[in-house]
Amino acid sequence: MTAPIVIAGAGIAGLWTALHAAPRRVVLLTGWALGENASTAWAQGGVAAALSGDDSPALHAADTICAGAGLVNEDAARLLAEAGPAEIEALHALGAPFEREADGRWALSREAAHSRARVARVKGDQAGAGILAALIGAVRAAPHVEIREGWRAAGLLQGEDGGCAGVIALDPEGRRHDLPASATVLATGSLCGLYAVTTTPWTSQGQALAWAARLGAVIEDAEFVQFHPTAIDTGQDPAPLATEALRGEGAILIDRTGRRFMRGVHPDAELAPRDVVARAVHRQIKAGRGAYLDARAAVGEAFPERFPAVFAACMAAGIDPRRQPIPVAPAAHYHMGGIATDLDGFTGIAGLYAVGECASTGLHGANRLASNSLLDGLVFGRRAAETIKSASFANISPANQTGVAPALPGGALRTLRGAMAAEVGVERDGAGLSRLIALIDDLEARHGEADALIAARFVAAGALARTESRGGHFRSDLPRRGVQALHTRMTLAEARAIRPLAAPIAGLAE
Repeated sequence: MTAPIVIAGAGIAGLWTALHAAPRRVVLLTGWALGENASTAWAQGGVAAALSGDDSPALHAADTICAGAGLVNEDAARLLAEAGPAEIEALHALGAPFEREADGRWALSREAAHSRARVARVKGDQAGAGILAALIGAVRAAPHVEIREGWRAAGLLQGEDGGCAGVIALDPEGRRHDLPASATVLATGSLCGLYAVTTTPWTSQGQALAWAARLGAVIEDAEFVQFHPTAIDTGQDPAPLATEALRGEGAILIDRTGRRFMRGVHPDAELAPRDVVARAVHRQIKAGRGAYLDARAAVGEAFPERFPAVFAACMAAGIDPRRQPIPVAPAAHYHMGGIATDLDGFTGIAGLYAVGECASTGLHGANRLASNSLLDGLVFGRRAAETIKSASFANISPANQTGVAPALPGGALRTLRGAMAAEVGVERDGAGLSRLIALIDDLEARHGEADALIAARFVAAGALARTESRGGHFRSDLPRRGVQALHTRMTLAEARAIRPLAAPIAGLAE
């Protein structure tokens, strides 16, 4: 009997892949109740697609390529943009409550680095929650999908010939189960939970990168972490988000004296690419001038209706955004790099696929275009499902039983998260990256090869190897962009070979 497809992760990429794998049998693993602790539910802005008469897939692709600072896979960008409108229509047909204008046209927002208003939205700032609810309803009704709630993926089964034979899972009582798979799909999301200040669930620690790397997969561009410039700065973990759509509606960034500071930084001011805005906000805070998002004139009394999630987060923190500027700070928000895949999600390891944020097709390059992330999960999740179900897979026999990596103790994890924020944050330098790698070495010596440490090592090693500044990676000691746009591609052995103060160029490849 052919083993099922096993999908680890139940955000937008995992759920869309599961739905489109029909009629193949799918086992869907989610460590929580379905929908809980998924970054998708926290996405505010919406889904970018060329849906208006003055827009086109070619323009969407061009904006994606421009934002990515020379590293975007142009085939991936064109594919995403061309498929985008149909994916929005498919989601809408499934019940995702995208807003419409009175005349029936899509209600669209404009976000940073987009040349057109093209972000399909749900109740202003509730796109992720609305989309996820529709997907969950569809998956629960799909007879080919077996949902295992509370079952946490904990590693991969290595095949006798080196491929992936399935998934190691822990059931709700913590018991281990080895789940054979004809194909395994990793859709576990981000690694931004490795940072002390993040907008993602803190449990998102790059586990899939570690699992795939242990089987020999290549990790691409791990140093490119996108920091959302307007996390609400109230000390919460994770930090609530003030959606970029607010700036699209006219909200401005000011310092504590009321001075608007983005006008002198970039011609597009508040709608400059995210890396530019994040650095500007970071520098304001570092200089003691503070940073605030002022939506009083742009939104004002309409805040509760137009942006209910942001309004609720502000009010819970004692801030009334109708009458007060919102204190903001950059927070780790999205990982542009990940497990290197082709445009069908294949990792190069027999039987192993990756989709969504844990994967890297090269779509986002060095700087993700706003609101391309949900569309990424839809377009490439569908492609992976179509590829897997049309292929003829022989079951891969597991080799000797694979162990589960040790978890990093709470105190050590807090130390790591603080160091990631300090040393490989919005701005980095060689000395800080060297300190971080030395800390990872020390933590690994004391606590073993935890998944979180392996994922953190890839980010630090990639950042030390990249001897330039580009997109979301800014080296204060090497602030200029290099002449050639090169990808960082590393196996686990190659990441370990990047040592503090060592010659870094070996990790770069065309």
